[in-house]
Amino acid sequence: MLGLLLRDGDWVTAAALADSLGVTPRSIRSYVTAANARVTPGTAVESGPQGYRAGTDAAAALRAGSDVGTPRDRLHTLVRTLLDAPDGVDVFETADALHVSPATLDADLARVRGLLGGTELTLERSASRARLRGTEGAQRRLLSTLAHDEMDAGSFDLAALRRTLGEGSVGARAFGPFKTELVARLGQLGWFVNEFGIADVVMHIAIAADRTARDRPLDAAGAEGGAAAQRPTQTQVAEIIEELSERHLDVRLGSADLQHLATLVLTRVVAPDAPAGAASVTAPSSLDPEVHGVVREVVTAAAEEFLVDIAHEDFIARLALHVQNLLHRAREQAWSRNPLTRSLKSTYPMIFEVAVFIASRLQQRLGIPLPDDEIAYIAMHVGGRLERSRRADQLLTATIVCPGYYDLHELLRSSVDRSLGQAIEVVGVETRVDPDWASIDTDLVLTTIDPPASGDRIVRIQPFLTDPDVERVQAAAGRIRRTRRLARLRAELERYFEPSAFARGLDDAAGEEGVIRTLGALLRDRGVIDADYVERTIERERLSSTAFTDALAVPHALEMTASRTAIAIGIADPSIPWGDGRVQVVALVAFSETDREAFQTVFEQFVEVFSERDSVQRIVRRGTDFNAFLDELVAVIDG
Repeated sequence: MLGLLLRDGDWVTAAALADSLGVTPRSIRSYVTAANARVTPGTAVESGPQGYRAGTDAAAALRAGSDVGTPRDRLHTLVRTLLDAPDGVDVFETADALHVSPATLDADLARVRGLLGGTELTLERSASRARLRGTEGAQRRLLSTLAHDEMDAGSFDLAALRRTLGEGSVGARAFGPFKTELVARLGQLGWFVNEFGIADVVMHIAIAADRTARDRPLDAAGAEGGAAAQRPTQTQVAEIIEELSERHLDVRLGSADLQHLATLVLTRVVAPDAPAGAASVTAPSSLDPEVHGVVREVVTAAAEEFLVDIAHEDFIARLALHVQNLLHRAREQAWSRNPLTRSLKSTYPMIFEVAVFIASRLQQRLGIPLPDDEIAYIAMHVGGRLERSRRADQLLTATIVCPGYYDLHELLRSSVDRSLGQAIEVVGVETRVDPDWASIDTDLVLTTIDPPASGDRIVRIQPFLTDPDVERVQAAAGRIRRTRRLARLRAELERYFEPSAFARGLDDAAGEEGVIRTLGALLRDRGVIDADYVERTIERERLSSTAFTDALAVPHALEMTASRTAIAIGIADPSIPWGDGRVQVVALVAFSETDREAFQTVFEQFVEVFSERDSVQRIVRRGTDFNAFLDELVAVIDG
């Protein structure tokens, strides 16, 4: 609840919070009381007629949550105890130490087994003793999983790291200065440092220091080898880590640890080959030709599939270097967390979808499974490329009306270009005191004299542009863009909605696959898609959750192979689990080859509508059948 309130930043009703969390409004009131009790006499959650919102101490209450004996905190304590005891632990003694019954501890051990899937670790139980078996590298990966779980939204939090490693962990307070100096030293060598990635490296260094201090160093077999380990910069980075570890942490790391950590650093920094004769950014000498070729093929396919302008050599080279680093991280299962994942998915769903397509093809060609956080890094590359190639015709056009007096109109145009050039393009200046208003057909009219009639596109400004003028023009431009976007969306949706493909009361127990099959069957009955399309929609869902907002999921297949474009709608009231969250509306979208251009409109604008919590509640509560749902959706779009 605290996480939702902090992300939203505005007032939220108890009913809306309850829907998002899958609980009752009464539970929300209990949570608010408990959250405020954590920071007494501070305020974690404010209450008012409009509901609840994050208080000044909400972040502190969220951090305090792991210190109050919660089930997650107890589970993490149990895992740490098992990791620190090579010979295992006595179940009854451990239950006493954690102040729980042996039955509760047995249940916790079952949850530990759930954490071990795919970790190369096993939990053995013999009479009253429980023991973890597996390599030191696998045990450290489990620790990093716990640390990420402690860190809200994947952000780097030294306090959370200390909770994971234990209050007696080595040099917990020294990691701030350690990280600062590590980044500075890497910068002095001419490397650009990815702050999100380097934070993960510091976490791995903390784990290595703690385990080494407990006489649990990494053996040679656990260190990553291969091409990355042979880089000429490997020794340089290892020497820096060795020096900083001894000085800041008072720990001497072994050669296997240093090699492993140096490799992690090299896969999280962009290190261009600066020596004479190095290749350009479009063909870095450190880039594997095979990886470069695969990325070029995948990017070209994505550009054609989604009609996006990303097939540029500089983009391909940067992404290929990133993918090459991904391969090294995949060998070590040392994935990078990305605190922007949630916001990228909800704010730029189209960009994220292109990234999912690229990730899917890379997985097929290179055999690397990519979690959501890694897909988000690819989305950042895609978004950066699209931002650079944004077309000028996306700007709104404007005409300035400013009766001529010396060079007053020229000064005004210069001010408008300087202050608003990224939002509008001035294509004409009227200097007559009686212009032909009807003939002005630009998106905006910026006038220093009173027009004969008002309108949304006409903005009154001063001859000498002021800050309030700039704000009014920006607001008008924003309204026009939104109106146009939603008008396109309304036209598209009215074409694509299937009145008979509507289901209310989705089954909470069916899971994502069950809901997709239910809605898919409605479109199959109408000849829109076949059974293969439904299966490919499920495969797409497994790659990355299509819950793009806290209320809406948009399952779909990556390939646009439907006989025609159509949308099936499912309403859940109360909300149902989907991915890592809960949703109330599921829109299964089937796109045809002929409607590629509509993909972006439907995707981005549909998600935009359902990102507004009040709109979602209105649509869900009143959309009792298809006609009522469409009426409410159109009413929300029309404002």
